[in-house]
Amino acid sequence: MKKRAIVLILDSLGVGYMDDVVETRPQDKGANTFQHILDKADKIEIPNLEKLGINKILKHERLKSVENEGSYGKLNLKHYGADSYAGHQEIMGTDPKKPLMKPFVDCIDEVKEALEKEGYEVEIPDLEKQYLLVNKVVIVADNIETDYGQIYNISAPLDYISFEKVMEIGQVVRKNVKVNRVIALGGHEVSPEQLINSIEQRDDGLVGVNSPKSGVYKKDYQARHMGYGVDPSKQISSILTKENREVTLIGKMQDIIECEKATKIPAVDTELVMKKIIENIDKMNEGLISATVQETDLRGHAEDIQGYADKIMLADKYLGNILEKMTEEDILFISADHGNDPTIGHSQHTREKTFLLAYGKGLNNINIGERETLSDIAATVAEYFNVSNPENGESFYRLLVEDK
Repeated sequence: MKKRAIVLILDSLGVGYMDDVVETRPQDKGANTFQHILDKADKIEIPNLEKLGINKILKHERLKSVENEGSYGKLNLKHYGADSYAGHQEIMGTDPKKPLMKPFVDCIDEVKEALEKEGYEVEIPDLEKQYLLVNKVVIVADNIETDYGQIYNISAPLDYISFEKVMEIGQVVRKNVKVNRVIALGGHEVSPEQLINSIEQRDDGLVGVNSPKSGVYKKDYQARHMGYGVDPSKQISSILTKENREVTLIGKMQDIIECEKATKIPAVDTELVMKKIIENIDKMNEGLISATVQETDLRGHAEDIQGYADKIMLADKYLGNILEKMTEEDILFISADHGNDPTIGHSQHTREKTFLLAYGKGLNNINIGERETLSDIAATVAEYFNVSNPENGESFYRLLVEDK
């Protein structure tokens, strides 16, 4: 019989601010992404998440109080801040390291010199809002959609330069900075002028391309995330491929997670992500399918409450097809990587705990409790497949299978 672990991440769908935000991120106090979407959305219907037990966590009057068929709980963030890259690494079993936080302007001259040594034409077009323009088309600047000074973006119009060339620029930047992440990204049907016109300066001084505004996500979006201090060999995806299990990474998951032998499927559109999960359930005999619905996070950044709810509903619709296709041996995990509360008063990620749903046709439907790290998902997948443990996390698999 087929045996698959399916990990579905609804990006940024947090369920309440972490206990440490009063000291570390006071702007996030009061955040509760899922709760506030339920409070404010004109329409939200999520029968499959209800069936699995989401209201055991949320306890919201708008949701049906039905008997939960899955197990449920909460996960705390071990990574610093509220970051998709760090969150996904943690989900796959990495023990997070505290990143260096430095705005791009602090190292702009060193990066400019390094790129010029490699033969690139580099200029700083605007001394008021400083960024690098490489070969007239590629922009190197802060990521203005996440935490202060942790990420630099290499943004490109892919009708004017290949993504391979963008990656080469990104690798030069990566070698010369020590922040948590460098992202090389690009899309088609976007002009250099569109990117430049989308450059903004945040209130805290960060300067960068507003990616949703630029249109870079709209057609053939590509991205690669280059991290600092991450060992992919200690993540569940690489551990499984070494044991000759199949691994398929879909959507933002494949942008972020390094796994040489994995099948990688790029996708931003929520319907496409969900259809690719279903398609790969049909294809795979034994292994891991891990996918991220990214458009929830994009709606959070846009502070678009109903748009966020619409993406949750779309994922829920296809979740029903996933449940139908699962065998007696399959196991499903649904969670998030942080929060992005569209009602909190700012457009950045919020440091929140995440919900956890775990389901299998022969598994218990119990309260798993509140756990210390997102990596518990990876550790549970490892025990499920009887392979080596990832770097971080504690398995809860025995809770799912032991006699009640």
